[in-house]
Amino acid sequence: MTRPDPAPHIAAVLAAQREKDQPASLFRALDAALAASIGHRLFTVLAHHPAERESERFYTNRPAEYPLGGRKPVTDAPWMRQVLARGEPYIGRTRADIESVFFDHALILSLGCESVLNMPVRWQGRTLGTLNLLHRADYYEESDIPLARLFAALALPGLMMITEE
Repeated sequence: MTRPDPAPHIAAVLAAQREKDQPASLFRALDAALAASIGHRLFTVLAHHPAERESERFYTNRPAEYPLGGRKPVTDAPWMRQVLARGEPYIGRTRADIESVFFDHALILSLGCESVLNMPVRWQGRTLGTLNLLHRADYYEESDIPLARLFAALALPGLMMITEE
């Protein structure tokens, strides 16, 4: 699948980094940029709290279904170790993948989301959070990872604000 030129979307995120309303401005710009360049139906930004073994939702494009401040337990599940501990992206391509890794899979599926790209946001060897993109079945490809990784790097200042407080 061919994706659109990401350059204008990268520029928009960089411009949002200059705004005072942080990290909200940055996360809104990331939402728009990722929707236009990679695509998603559901997008969330989660901050990782390793001491509490939880991830906390700091941004969502679907606040009715996924309200801000919601927390999820961090377990020793293989996909969580992959994303949070090792800092490697995860792509789930099917309904079965969604059902096998997310405890809230019924809600995810009800939104028409049957694939996922979880992209860790890393700094100095640790995962500060994740960008989570969900879409129709078989939507995400390995070729989406480099651009998602770039947007994760652009998300870094916002997640650093949250995790360093």
